[in-house]
Amino acid sequence: MNEIEITAFFHENTNTISYLVVDGETSYCAIIDPVLDYDSASGRTSTVSADKIVNHIVKNDYNVEWILETHAHADHLSSAYYLQGILGGSIGIGEHICRVQKTFKSLFNLENEFKTDGSQFDHLFTHEQIIKLGHVDITVLHTPGHTPACVSYLIEDNVFVGDTLFMPDYGTPRTDFPLGSATILYHSIQRILSLPSSTKMFVGHDYKAPDRDVFAWETSVLEQQRNNVHVQAGVSVNEFVDMRNTRDATLSVPRLLLPAIQVNIRAGAMPPKESNGHVYLKIPLNIM
Repeated sequence: MNEIEITAFFHENTNTISYLVVDGETSYCAIIDPVLDYDSASGRTSTVSADKIVNHIVKNDYNVEWILETHAHADHLSSAYYLQGILGGSIGIGEHICRVQKTFKSLFNLENEFKTDGSQFDHLFTHEQIIKLGHVDITVLHTPGHTPACVSYLIEDNVFVGDTLFMPDYGTPRTDFPLGSATILYHSIQRILSLPSSTKMFVGHDYKAPDRDVFAWETSVLEQQRNNVHVQAGVSVNEFVDMRNTRDATLSVPRLLLPAIQVNIRAGAMPPKESNGHVYLKIPLNIM
């Protein structure tokens, strides 16, 4: 087994954790779920957070092979396109991103030129597809439910689950987005929890459970099986679905969903400039 190095970058404004995974033997690396800073009040973006990843990579003379998205996020804008322009690498996501693109093309009434075939990304992954990071295998697992396009990345004895699971004391993600499903999420979680119990798990967000004072993002399959407040061992699919649907009915729309999704279905690229040379994001009224 190769030695891999994992570095987490926590973005407190959106409670997102991005990861840098390095094959220690070759210095090839993968960036998982990178964030582009965005101020919704002013409409301004910045690359302060993304540049922390850039600086770390340059300082250590790593070579970017992959920029991986676990799904089209609703809570932050992706900096994948920006990072690729500086560092290279291929942008990858699960093949079911096409379903998400079709849904939001209709919602935002996007022009015919916007393609819903996933071609904005360099690679669309299938379930259990194996890709290479240097000499290390990455197995892509389709783990839908939060969205239909969610995937997790299994790298040796580590799994990066995006929004499929949160820390055990916080539970599980919402499933009320278009094409989301609590039933499907339950089965995706069981797929992850069927991995060896010693598998380390890295989550995509942390919001701190009420009794916890610090942010956290690393857990394990065993800890989730024993302690996840929503879906620990013994919780039936019907119990989980009832709990999840009841909770979801009380949740507000994520504050960055409308701007974020327009960027993230484009692999982190902005919409085309308009005739005045400026870029605009659409805000549909009375639809969500």
